[in-house]
Amino acid sequence: MVKGFCMKCRVKTEMKDAKAGKMKNGRDCVKGVCSKCGTKMFKIGKME
Repeated sequence: MVKGFCMKCRVKTEMKDAKAGKMKNGRDCVKGVCSKCGTKMFKIGKME
């Protein structure tokens, strides 16, 4: 699972339904949902 910082929980948590993507400038990113509260999460970088 990919870990990211949840802005609502203010804790580093695992992302649920993590999907790799690309930003407009071509950099890699990961989009998902917080496993605790369900808030959208976004992380710059490749999936681990």
